[in-house]
Amino acid sequence: MSLQEQINAAVITAMKAKDEVALRALRGLKSALLLAASEPGANGKVSDENALKIFQKLAKQRKESLDIFMQNKREDLAKVEQEELNIIEKYLPKQMGEQEVKAILEKVISDAGATSAADFGKVMPLAIKALAGQADGKIISAVLKQLLA
Repeated sequence: MSLQEQINAAVITAMKAKDEVALRALRGLKSALLLAASEPGANGKVSDENALKIFQKLAKQRKESLDIFMQNKREDLAKVEQEELNIIEKYLPKQMGEQEVKAILEKVISDAGATSAADFGKVMPLAIKALAGQADGKIISAVLKQLLA
């Protein structure tokens, strides 16, 4: 079952259960998938790979909004963002810890032949590709800078 089908089924389940929180988040996901499916060349379908990219983007937006709301002491709005983020994260792959990321990046650095911080620009795209969907870009960047220093 594709992610698009899973979201459609989850929307129906949330409607039946009258789960407003899940329904709000799932409708956001479904809307983003429908927009992607209506793009030229999509043929009404969104691959799971593209769906994951969309979900990651939405999760990142929620995290950023959550941070802003917490800084401005708007717990009411922060609660809404956190609830939606929790639902979105159910459809994302488990994020790796810093140690796991470090181990993979060490291999990427050795494969690329990088030796100094000057090689950061050469290694970062390889690192993002190797860790696609499994780690946040900020963590990848921070660990990579640390390893190349």
